[in-house]
Amino acid sequence: MVQSRESAIGERVADWFAAGHRELPWRHPDYPAWGILVSEFMLQQTPVARVIPRLAEWIERWPTPTALAAVPPGEAVRAWNTLGYPRRALNLHGAAVAITARHGGVVPRDVDALLELPGVGPYTARAVAAFAYGVRTPVVDTNVRRVLARAIGGQAEPGPPQTRADLTAMEAILPHDPERARLTNAGAMELGQVVCTARSPRCEECPLAASCAWRAAGYPKYDGPRASRQKSYEGSDRQVRGLILRELRAADIPVAGDALAALWPDATQLERSLAGLLRDGLVTGDPDDGYTLPLI
Repeated sequence: MVQSRESAIGERVADWFAAGHRELPWRHPDYPAWGILVSEFMLQQTPVARVIPRLAEWIERWPTPTALAAVPPGEAVRAWNTLGYPRRALNLHGAAVAITARHGGVVPRDVDALLELPGVGPYTARAVAAFAYGVRTPVVDTNVRRVLARAIGGQAEPGPPQTRADLTAMEAILPHDPERARLTNAGAMELGQVVCTARSPRCEECPLAASCAWRAAGYPKYDGPRASRQKSYEGSDRQVRGLILRELRAADIPVAGDALAALWPDATQLERSLAGLLRDGLVTGDPDDGYTLPLI
């Protein structure tokens, strides 16, 4: 049987990953599905080095979904501390509640069931199914998309995300064997993180160098559509929201509106940021009674 170019690429990635990779907690064969789900929430837009110690603290405090579901959601937001994007903490608490109520406290293995959990999208659902349960399903993140764009598409960058097309492209390189597919999924992510990086790819170390379409084409510059870039953090509403949450995390009693007003010189921006936190359910309260992290 003649092996397709895509299949050959997937097998080489699996071999490369199996031969050696970074030792990360969630890659340990005995790491629980709950730990993998928590790690995936934390790794969304947060570097690995910052996640590792916080993940260990989280799992020690709440070793099961049921343990997290038993505390107020504000405790999850408080424990999230400086990981950023605290809405993730609220969603993770909501996922724990749903897992406890619908699945007997056991993280589901089915992708569709995972997609029904708060805060779980196509990437996270497939990552948990693949890495916690060995389900053969394509797992696609930014790093994987870059590897596929270069090795197969001959482009320097993948362009804006297209969920269906991205999953189809990854599916094409997955080996049929579930264990080999897991290695390919993990390997493509690792390859994009440490070798096929966005700015300084180390092509001489890449297992796909001999078959990379981008390399064969002479590394042409990308001139296609680009994903929108996030605005600077400094001076943004995100920064103001972070200041408000930091103040509330440090308090055991409601914080008066006047105290929050002192956190930022632009009263209009502070009011807008506080309103957004209230709307998102990350803060509860009012000017008369003060503000706290959510209690229920």
